[in-house]
Amino acid sequence: MTPRDIQRAKVYAAEEFVRTLFDRAAEHGTRAIEFFGTQMTLPPEARFATVAAVQRYVDDVLSLVGSRWPAAGPLTVRARRGTTAAHYERDENAATIAVPARTSWALRELVVLHEVAHHLEPCDPPHGPQFVATFCELAEAVMGPEVGHVLRVVYAKEDVR
Repeated sequence: MTPRDIQRAKVYAAEEFVRTLFDRAAEHGTRAIEFFGTQMTLPPEARFATVAAVQRYVDDVLSLVGSRWPAAGPLTVRARRGTTAAHYERDENAATIAVPARTSWALRELVVLHEVAHHLEPCDPPHGPQFVATFCELAEAVMGPEVGHVLRVVYAKEDVR
């Protein structure tokens, strides 16, 4: 029996908040924000124009963090027809991220790293504490310590374990 993914909605809500922080910082032309009473500067977030660009990015990320997660193996990126979700899928032969190629919300670094974290930590439930810790560590390693900090604080605020 597979454990119920009871944190899924909380994880998605927290990550939506973090993406909004990045969007607002970009809209205002400054990366400096006040975050729960602390001044900090967010790094730029990569945006992708094509599925091929996402694949190159994923390959680079896996190369960067390969020593930390040596069992992860290769990860393929493919286009998805729908526009409402990106997702990770694994079978006995391959691991794949499917991203909506016609919508910009999914072609961004934070969404892609979320899916890569599923690849690095294939756990049940899919959005449990192990996944959350892996995503924070991955975002910190790839985007910088500020992003790991922001994710951890927002997860805690949303009562994500």
